Amino acid sequence: MRIAYADCPAGVAGDMLLGALLAVGVEPGALSAELGRLGLEGWRLEVSRVHRGPVQAVHVDVVVGGAGPGALPPSPHLAEVEAILDASALRSPVRERARCVFRRLAAAEATVHGVGVEEVHFHEVGALDAIIDVVGTVAGFALLGVEELFASPVPLGRGTVGTAHGPLPVPAPATAELLRGFPVEAGPCEGELTTPTGAALLTTLASAFGPIPAMTLRAVGYGAGSAERDFPNVVRLLVGDAPEPAPAAAGVDRVRVLEFAVDDATGQALGHLLERCLEAGALDVYATGVTMKKSRPGVHVTILAPEDRADAVARVVFRETSTLGLRERWEVRRILERETVAVATPYGEVRLKLGRLTGETVTASPEYEDCRRLAAAAGVPLKEVQAAASEAWRARSGS
Repeated sequence: MRIAYADCPAGVAGDMLLGALLAVGVEPGALSAELGRLGLEGWRLEVSRVHRGPVQAVHVDVVVGGAGPGALPPSPHLAEVEAILDASALRSPVRERARCVFRRLAAAEATVHGVGVEEVHFHEVGALDAIIDVVGTVAGFALLGVEELFASPVPLGRGTVGTAHGPLPVPAPATAELLRGFPVEAGPCEGELTTPTGAALLTTLASAFGPIPAMTLRAVGYGAGSAERDFPNVVRLLVGDAPEPAPAAAGVDRVRVLEFAVDDATGQALGHLLERCLEAGALDVYATGVTMKKSRPGVHVTILAPEDRADAVARVVFRETSTLGLRERWEVRRILERETVAVATPYGEVRLKLGRLTGETVTASPEYEDCRRLAAAAGVPLKEVQAAASEAWRARSGS
């Protein structure tokens, strides 16, 4: 599995991540072609090799100029940004992950300003260059085949920064909100080291923050920030292959875990969501009661899905709930060999799910729906049909 690690000792911004991706092998032409799927006009990428201190790095500048039928409206709302994504020819995984980034940004801005998400205007993070940064970064990781991203703790800086709302303390309020719950540090100097766009990208795309994970290293590249500092102002990107999981007696596979929490879902809506997720290809889905901010009761939903169904499941979640973002990560699971067999009982035929470990049957579970149907038809308790099915299996298997 291809993984990557974003090392951010000087902070992170969208253009720095773009530069790092180009430095580790993403072809500028391929990236521009992916960005062309947006259908937006009035921009171009200028890519150059620069030095930040002793380190050679790739600097990306999104040059904006001119307008046309595909131009972006000034200070767009979230709905306008999402409409651009929906109308684009971007591949589904790129489009949906970019959507998650902008929804996180909108939620953070809404919290900071005390307004509804639909009222948020994207100023610093909504201009054309920022949309190119976000979509370009998501597309760049897809072009590299990176399946999981990790990141270092995030430096913030200190002092003040100028914004559309006037001078604000560093980190900018939206950046601080985006990084709530993630490891941060002050950083080596004054000034804004991590931008809202950079924070949104990392906290949406990275599955974990901490030291460099074990990998067979394949490529190292540096993305340059625009500012000259007394230290190398770069993001270092390490790309490699994760070690193969150790062989186990049970089968080993990998699943995508999607999680979110909401405090406004009714029981009916939640039950409908769980069914729709399973219909979309989820392997398992469950909800846990939690206490959310402002002491409101809510539910935390966890979904397991194969990689090729994760985007379809995510789309169901966004359509059926009010959540503005999903957390995603890879997990390895160990599974028994599985088989379904049927046994005859006095009430009728019942299927059992068998779990085998190196050929030995270690579990046999009667199918609930079969037992429920036969119990209702015979007018007997459910547990009697289940017991009869288990006894029939023991007699058949000699156990």
